Amino acid sequence: MADQTIQFPTTPKGRRTRSRLLASARRVLARNGYVTLKMTDVADEAGVSLGALYRYFRNKEDLFRALVEGIHEALFEASRAPNKHLATDPMGALLEANRGYLSLYSENRDVMRALIEASTVDKRFRGVWWAMRDRHVDRFTGALKAKFGIETIDGVPARLVAEAMAAMVEQCAYVWFSQDEQLGERPVSVDDAARVVTRIWHDAFFGPDARSNSNAEVDRANSD
Repeated sequence: MADQTIQFPTTPKGRRTRSRLLASARRVLARNGYVTLKMTDVADEAGVSLGALYRYFRNKEDLFRALVEGIHEALFEASRAPNKHLATDPMGALLEANRGYLSLYSENRDVMRALIEASTVDKRFRGVWWAMRDRHVDRFTGALKAKFGIETIDGVPARLVAEAMAAMVEQCAYVWFSQDEQLGERPVSVDDAARVVTRIWHDAFFGPDARSNSNAEVDRANSD
């Protein structure tokens, strides 16, 4: 049953059923996590037979990948701001991008928490996780070079610095949203989170120390 060919549903009813199954899987993930996720639990949550579930997804890996892929694309789109006005308003562009990313991360904290769990036990999802990070880093470093001519920060490759900043935002999102129950009465809002990480990110690339050790294009761009 798990080896059958799966085709994306083409009818409205089929697409609604698939969406309902994915929503049910999210609820099970939120309760049980990825490692203990069972197809039977998803079927029970959705109120369908196990056979019906297998008509849409081969196994739990296939089911989880469908959840992650949609969120991955949404996160990438939600943080597109640097490509729009990074050159004219770096702080504003970064704030908009980080707020978009963190807001969507917060909304999908259950799946993102499960992705971190899955990446520790399944190399396929480790690859998915790395691909998500690399895509964001590549986009930012590409914009940084194109708009400012920056390739190094204080003698360090700009991509390495961008990786550090991306890791900071990702870990902050994980701690503040995916593990928010641990915060008790100290919840962190998306706006506060965005302001904090944006200030650090901005200063790493556009602060006085960074500017003095980067290409002269930075000063010219900031003075325009």
